[in-house]
Amino acid sequence: MTTKKFDIIGMTCASCANAIDQVLKRKEGVIKANINLGNDTAFITFDESKINIDQVIETIESAGYDATLKEETLKSITLRVEGMTCATCAGNVDHAVKNLEGVKEVNVNIANDKMTVTYDTEVLKLSHMKKAVQDIGYDIMLEDDIDESVDPDVLKMQKAKKKMLISASISAVMMTLMVIHMFIIPIFGYTVIVALMGFPVVFILGSHVHKASYKSLKSGRPNMDVLVSLGSLPPYLIGLLGLFLPITTFIEMAATIMTFHLIGKFLETRAKGKASLAIKKLIELGAKTARILVDGDEIEVLTSELSVGDIMIIKPGEKIPSDGKVIEGESLIDESLATGESMPVRRRTGDPVIGATINKQGLLKVEVTKTGNDTFLAQIINLVEACQGSKVPIQAFADKITGYFVPAIMVITVLTFISFNIFSDFHLSILQSVEGVLPWINTDQSMLTLAFVTATAVLVIACPCALGLGTPTALMVGSGLGAEKGILIRNGEAVQTLKDIKVIAFDKTGTLTYGKPVVTDMITEDEKELLSIAGSLEKGSEHVLASAIIEKAREVHAVFKGIKNFEAVVGHGIKATIDEETYFIGNRKLLDSNQIDYQAFDNDMIRLEEEAKTAMLVASTKKVIGVIAVADALKDNVYDVIKSIENYGIKTAMITGDNERTAKAIAKKAGISHVISNVLPEGKVDEIKNLQDKFGLVAMVGDGINDAPALKQSNVGIAIGTGTDIAIEAADVTLVRGELETILQAVELSKTIFRKIKQNYFWAWFYNAIAIPFAMFGLLHPMIGAAAMSLSSLNVIYNSLRLKKVNLNKHLEVSYEA
Repeated sequence: MTTKKFDIIGMTCASCANAIDQVLKRKEGVIKANINLGNDTAFITFDESKINIDQVIETIESAGYDATLKEETLKSITLRVEGMTCATCAGNVDHAVKNLEGVKEVNVNIANDKMTVTYDTEVLKLSHMKKAVQDIGYDIMLEDDIDESVDPDVLKMQKAKKKMLISASISAVMMTLMVIHMFIIPIFGYTVIVALMGFPVVFILGSHVHKASYKSLKSGRPNMDVLVSLGSLPPYLIGLLGLFLPITTFIEMAATIMTFHLIGKFLETRAKGKASLAIKKLIELGAKTARILVDGDEIEVLTSELSVGDIMIIKPGEKIPSDGKVIEGESLIDESLATGESMPVRRRTGDPVIGATINKQGLLKVEVTKTGNDTFLAQIINLVEACQGSKVPIQAFADKITGYFVPAIMVITVLTFISFNIFSDFHLSILQSVEGVLPWINTDQSMLTLAFVTATAVLVIACPCALGLGTPTALMVGSGLGAEKGILIRNGEAVQTLKDIKVIAFDKTGTLTYGKPVVTDMITEDEKELLSIAGSLEKGSEHVLASAIIEKAREVHAVFKGIKNFEAVVGHGIKATIDEETYFIGNRKLLDSNQIDYQAFDNDMIRLEEEAKTAMLVASTKKVIGVIAVADALKDNVYDVIKSIENYGIKTAMITGDNERTAKAIAKKAGISHVISNVLPEGKVDEIKNLQDKFGLVAMVGDGINDAPALKQSNVGIAIGTGTDIAIEAADVTLVRGELETILQAVELSKTIFRKIKQNYFWAWFYNAIAIPFAMFGLLHPMIGAAAMSLSSLNVIYNSLRLKKVNLNKHLEVSYEA
């Protein structure tokens, strides 16, 4: 599937756009069409195997309009957002950017203060995006513009720590003075002293809160800072009246509320730093410098200065600076940092190596094949960041609620204050019933004072942050854990879908098998002649079985003959002319279509197929010369892994081009319950659709290169391979190590992440559902409310951090683990 942008000519009204939309949706192969009347363009997603660009244009023209393919101008960038303090802030930024013309997709991640934007560079400039964000009180900057020598997260944490320590020190002294003043001896000028001490806490250390509060109110989308400002400013200002009037002072309460907020923000920043640790580890993996050969001399350069074709010198114990190919030397390479594989792997001349992995033994000369963002490590980092910045479908409801949360709390606060003054007896009776139990309740105060304290408690105890952090923190920790295990999840949607998969469909070759078939049997009068003809025919083929036959022919020194009129008959085999005679190699269908009798060999064919071998007939137009059987060995422990998947409650299926008998024999060895045989390459998509109709959600496992359409059609596409051989862009989930057991680990990881997300939402809702009513009835002191608010956010973050301790192997068979 691909998405292209088209210019539409001739649209004049909404009916025109609707007409184009309808005609496109009826066209087979068109997945989705977004028609924009405002700028006369259309984004159309279609299946290239069923419809091409010219046919899309013809379809639009059939509706009476002209269309031309617009040059690709979409760009995806990651920006750092400055000034966000809560989930409402993230929603405000998302709303501001999403409403800009030219923006296709926005994902704002409050957990790491980053935003990923896909936009049309022809329609929107980055400067306009920056202004839109600045207008609502925040700022953005490109990741490339950030000083790499200073970690912004560390800087943010240090700043939060400094504010917290100063604020906590002042507030501790204030609370000590309050206890002395109230219970031991009155302090002369007490109100003046606490007013002077509380001023820097509320107005200087908390200035960023009030600024953010003002900006969010100005934009019409209040955030959590508004609640903290309203919980600290009015108590302080009203407390100043105590200098002139005999009323209760609330200055200590104002300072304490701000202090608890600052403590909470520091702890939250530190915890969020731990959650994003995995991505930082990945970034730090890369070597900073490289030694390369220039005119026979070794020189040291920065890895950013490397170019494709440079020859790197890597000594034992050193990191390989960039992806490349070994041109001299042999060594064991520790690839655990990139793939999660603990055992070192041997690399020889011609083998690919991954940047950031460690050379354990010999001296290597490696030719650079990829640099910068094209390297394997860069792709992993980009994929993990994309997952961390994405959203899980379940998050949509929480995001919507968060947008209304703060305004709703402000309304509840006003209603609570009014209710306390109108229904005084009712509220007083509740407070009197628990006065002896809760030490902070004092019914001797005036109703106005009680109403004010209660309203303040409602403001400061409400916490939208816990709701906003529920998904991103779990995704950050979970995707980081996955990357360490060699499991790369593309987005949050894949996390939610993978946990509910009913069937896992495997492509056979290279997935269940090693993808390196060998000749096992030959039935003929003259093996050398059989291999001479078969090898000559297969030399023109790209099929995976061809290499096995050619290798066997070379082994016995068979003569390769010249061929003419080569024709690969898809799904059947090959035919070509050798010495003016037409020869065939393939399955029964190939010989049937050319009226060649093979009955004498049919029993042998059946026997070989029942042994899970692929049997091929070799024939001329006159007779069958013989049968060659080729087998591709199943990977080690396939049976144990498949059994574990089936015991987990997930059905398994195998899709293969082999005939039914061979396919069933292989499936029996592997323990697979559902076999789909005789499938041509282009038929895999239809078979996935059939499985979806029969079972529901389907995951497809393939190499990510030959199976791309089927991976896209499945609900979750899983690409499995080894190191740089794998196409990371092809699937929703990428298993870097190429080991089948990581499939079940990926399912377990998705279930665990989603379980954490649900737990986070439960505790966030539970906290607010219990705490807000308690505060409304005056049962919670504002200081306790401020502390509880901070703890609710921390609870969500630390709950997500517990993902790091998850055992992803618990559902694998014991026989495999042994």
